[in-house]
Amino acid sequence: MSFEIRKIVTYRETTYIEAGKAGDKPVTMLGVAAVVTNPWAGRGFVEDLSPEIRSGCSELGELIVKHILDEIPGDQIEAYGKAAVVGAEGEIEHASAIIHTLRFGNHFREAVDAKSYLSFTNKRGAPGTSIQIPMMHKHDEGFRSHYITLEMRIEDAPRADEIVVVLGAADGGRLHPRIGNRYQDLKELAEEAGQAGNA
Repeated sequence: MSFEIRKIVTYRETTYIEAGKAGDKPVTMLGVAAVVTNPWAGRGFVEDLSPEIRSGCSELGELIVKHILDEIPGDQIEAYGKAAVVGAEGEIEHASAIIHTLRFGNHFREAVDAKSYLSFTNKRGAPGTSIQIPMMHKHDEGFRSHYITLEMRIEDAPRADEIVVVLGAADGGRLHPRIGNRYQDLKELAEEAGQAGNA
């Protein structure tokens, strides 16, 4: 594998009550991060990132997904996402190179039988920086109930020559969703346009 792993960090939170009201069921969000040495750091501008992508991304994705499934079974995962944070000696392109490839993401999609793309963030940060993992429904990007974000941090990562690579999962959406979904909006807008046209 091209990516030397210094540590794996798992963050898990379960929410039972929101705004003083208990949910029908608690919602668990999970983030699993691999802290890896940036293989491109210290080499100046590297034109071709593909050798490391081809040699390491699939194995790294498979490993992180295994840790996710050890915590939440795949058939219970409803929402998912990904994130990467590169240290000061790297480019944001280095973080993107790892998570924005099917070699990495397809392991997660296949493990949870998903249709949606993985929502994402990628940025540069210092050790202890906030890591946001945006998530959405694994089958349908239009379900706003599952637009959720897990926030975590690792106090000693990323170091300047490291990348933090994260996958996130949740076994539900927000505790009390009540803003409808994208399809409801599209229907209402079409109806309003029709009424305006008939006025």
